[in-house]
Formats: sequence, C-alpha cells, structure tokens
Amino acid sequence: MKKISKKALQQSWLRWFFSNLTSMSFQWLETFAFADSMAPVVKELYGGDKEEEIAALKRHAAFYNTEPQLGSIINGVICGLEEERANGADIDDEVINGIKIGLMGPMAGIGDAMVPGMLIPLLLSIAIGLAQGGSMAGPLFYMVTYLVSVTAASYYLFMKGYQLGTRSVDIIVGEAAQRVREAFNLLGAVVVGGVGASYVSISTDLVIATGNAESQVIVNDVLNGIYPKLLTMIGILLCWWLMAKKKVSALKVMGILVLISMAGVAVGFF
Repeated sequence: MKKISKKALQQSWLRWFFSNLTSMSFQWLETFAFADSMAPVVKELYGGDKEEEIAALKRHAAFYNTEPQLGSIINGVICGLEEERANGADIDDEVINGIKIGLMGPMAGIGDAMVPGMLIPLLLSIAIGLAQGGSMAGPLFYMVTYLVSVTAASYYLFMKGYQLGTRSVDIIVGEAAQRVREAFNLLGAVVVGGVGASYVSISTDLVIATGNAESQVIVNDVLNGIYPKLLTMIGILLCWWLMAKKKVSALKVMGILVLISMAGVAVGFF
C-alpha cells in the first residue's frame, strides 16, 4: 500500500505556501502554483511511471483559485485523494477536479472574511497604536504576528485536509460553514468600522458669521452635534463606494482624497 511520507507532504505545503501567487495571470491565477505544489506527492506516489506522473501534473493544471492561506486545506484533501487513487480507488480526473472546483469557492469566502477582512485590519489597528511616536514596535508586531499566525494556520489546515480526505467536503460546504462565513463577514465589518472610527479623523474649519458680530456658527461643532464624527463617516463611505461599487483602485482613491483635501483647503473648508 502506497503512503505519502511526512517529508513529501511538508514539501508540498512549502511549495504552496511560498509560491501560491507567483504564477498569477488573469487566465490561470493559482493554477500552476497548485500543480507545482503537487509535484513531490506525485513523484512519490507514481515515481518510475512517467506516464502517470505526466497525467497527474496535467490533471492539476486545471484552472484553480482560492484564498491561499486557509485554502491550503484543499491541497491537503487532494493529496489524500491522490493517495487513494494510487492505491486503486475508483477516483478519476473529474472527481478530483470537481472537488477542487467545489471547495475553492467556499474556502475563498471563509478565507477572505477571516484574513484580509478580519485578521489584517485587527493586527494593523494594534500595530498603528504601537507605532505612534515613530516606534518600531508597530511594524515589527505586525510582521511577526501575521507571519506566525498565517503560517501556523496554513500548515495545520493542509495536514488536517490530508487526514480528513473527502470527509472535509461536508465540513467546508455544509450549513455550519455557511454560518461561520456569515459570522466572520460580520466580525470583519465591525473590526474595519472600529479601525476607521479610531484612526481616521476629518474635521472642518468652516465658520459661518451671523448677523451678530460677536456670534459665529462653528460648522464642525454643529455637525458633531447632529452625528459625532459625521465627516469621518462620510469620508470612509466615499472610499468604500469608490472601491467596492465603482471599482476604483486604492491608488486612485488616494489621489482623489489628495485633490479633495487641496480643494477644501483652497476654499477654507479644511
């Protein structure tokens, strides 16, 4: 009976972890990175049979794309399927590619909600606080905690996927997984909102003179009396609308903010 060694599994995970986005293109995305990550496993299972090795690598050159950190569980699942196939199980190319395609969407939803949607904003909010005053503690904290957390999660999920095999399908696409995705999406929105409220500050210096020479209307105080940090919320919603709805790049959004700031200063609003 053929069994994938721990060394081959670790090599497969390392290849995926360090190269998952290195072959990106609009046509293939993570396809060839996935195929490359399977090379150590394919060689160990089918070593000596060149035709089987070539067929296996072609099998894993089908289109593939998911969130790469938590999505490593799919790589582990496919390693388990390849092991079963090499031992005579009735698993053809369509089954393997069908499971890959079926899992990559749900894992992208979970991974995007947890990593860029929750983990990164949370770590950055802590790092920004630590970096106040020019301290290096902020960037060092972010780099170390992010690297340690995603590395540990990626490795654990890869190995767990290999152990569970096809049983992991029900876990990833089931009703419980859907509730997890919704929960993390909500938590991510709360974290991003908290970061925006804590570290973004927009105010106006506009003052409106009234008929009484000694009386003035300070617009910023009036706006905050209606809704605290109203201008900050409008600024954040504008950025979200431009990027999420109008698909404007982050670089262009920064340029737009600079232009708005310059115009505001010119007319005395800021």
